[in-house]
Amino acid sequence: MILEDMYYGNWRPSEQIKSTEPESQKVNQKISDLMEILKNKLPEVDFEQIEVMFDLLSESTSLHSAAAFIHGYRTGALTMIEIFSGEKEFANINKP
Repeated sequence: MILEDMYYGNWRPSEQIKSTEPESQKVNQKISDLMEILKNKLPEVDFEQIEVMFDLLSESTSLHSAAAFIHGYRTGALTMIEIFSGEKEFANINKP
């Protein structure tokens, strides 16, 4: 149940999203291929810095995704409030 998962902190929408877009899969494969090339070409210390950068980029993306989720959720909630408050106005228009 979503509410129970939210309560216990087990609901993480960003972990449930798996892109099925072929373009996304191609990009991820290119990243993996390039990382392998760099791992073989660069000194270990330099490659570790690239891995740290990727970890930071992942964290940044996660924070952005959370902000986008919150914004979308709020927008949806505000839309519902507007719809339901407009329902009263609509009901008054239809009365003789």
